[in-house]
Order: sequence, then structure tokens, then C-alpha cells
Amino acid sequence: MSDARIQVRDVTLSYGQRTVQRDLNFTVRHGSVFAIMGGSGCGKSTVLKSLIGLLRPAAGTVLINDEDYWALADDRRAEKSRRFPLQMFTRLGADAISVLVRLKLSFVGLRMAAGKMPADLSGGMRKRAGIARALALDPDILFLDEPSAGLDPVTSKRLDDLILELRSGLGATIVLVSHDLPSLFATCDDGIFLDAESGTAIAHGSPKALRDGCENPVVRAFMERAAPT
Repeated sequence: MSDARIQVRDVTLSYGQRTVQRDLNFTVRHGSVFAIMGGSGCGKSTVLKSLIGLLRPAAGTVLINDEDYWALADDRRAEKSRRFPLQMFTRLGADAISVLVRLKLSFVGLRMAAGKMPADLSGGMRKRAGIARALALDPDILFLDEPSAGLDPVTSKRLDDLILELRSGLGATIVLVSHDLPSLFATCDDGIFLDAESGTAIAHGSPKALRDGCENPVVRAFMERAAPT
């Protein structure tokens, strides 16, 4: 198996006759926290859907662990999708993040705490904690869609720490869609920037690298919102 978890080659994504993104080419490496960035309406979540099996590309190839994902038989693709658990747990509310932090989700910690859960959790929180614990036991790739949306700054920082813990503790590969620039700068080591007007990716690299060195005015304007001069 190559070092790449995901390889997207010449992918076009459409809804009927409307093309959202075209000619996408990027690689998500094993152990990377990979950001899908861009302004509202550029197609970030659409790209995520194509990676987790919810939207078939109109053209191109998506390789997951060296397998052509959309060329697989339906049963094999469904089996593979079960290794992407956060497709069903993408938007994490503040209470769920609190549970995750309290359970100290790490590979070792979860194995040691199997079957145990804080007694004072509500039913809904216990359910989310149980899902989160199951998800984190040995996933291939974690997909997070705007996980910090609606969180206060302290809880958002805890989420950033959790993402880094999952990467270091599990060796997890994480694909993250977010508008939260501080979180992107803190957690992501690679990424792609999507542009709504041109309908394709206009920059590749970590959020920090794009902030500090990208000359594209669209990318620079987006990134500098976190650090105005």
C-alpha cells in the first residue's frame, strides 16, 4: 500500500447539470490532518460527500487506500465506507465535544475505559459518547465537517487538542472541512483551497503555508481574515 490514504484524480462533481467543482487533483497522506478550505458555497461539503460515498463523481477517480472507490461493487464500497465512521457524526455540538474531552478519547484511553462512562451524563449525551467511543477505536480515516461550528473559544480549543490527540494516539488520517481559521492553523498540515467562481482548486498546502506564502489574492484575502494587518 502506498503512503496515500486518498488520491483524487481529475474529479468533477456535479448536481445534475450544475458543476460544483471540476478537475480536482489532490492527495491525503497517511497520518495527515488535511483541510478542505474555501469560502461559503464553493463545494467543500460536496467534495467531502464524494469521499465518504454519498456523491458519485461525474468524472475522475477517487482512490481510497489504493482502491478505486467508485469502481467497487456496491457491497464492497459499503464495507469500505464503514471504515469512515464520522460520516454519520460530522457536526459535533458543544455537549458532544464536552463528552469527548471528558472521556479523553485516545486509543489507549478508550481501550482501558471500555464499558465505562461518566454516570452523570444525560441519555442523549451517553448515546453520543458511546458512538464517539466506538468510532475512535480503530478508524481508517476520520471526516469532520465544520466540527467547531457554534462552539465557544475554549471548547473549540479543546476540540483542536482532541483532533491532534487522535492523530498522534491513533495515527489517524483526518479530513477536515472548516471555516474556523485558528483551528485550521492549529491542526492541519496540508490542504486544498476551493474557489467558487472558477469552480476548481486554486491552491494546495497547509493553512499556515497558504496564509504566509500564497500569492493568489482570493486565498490571501480568506486567510488574512484571521490575522488582519
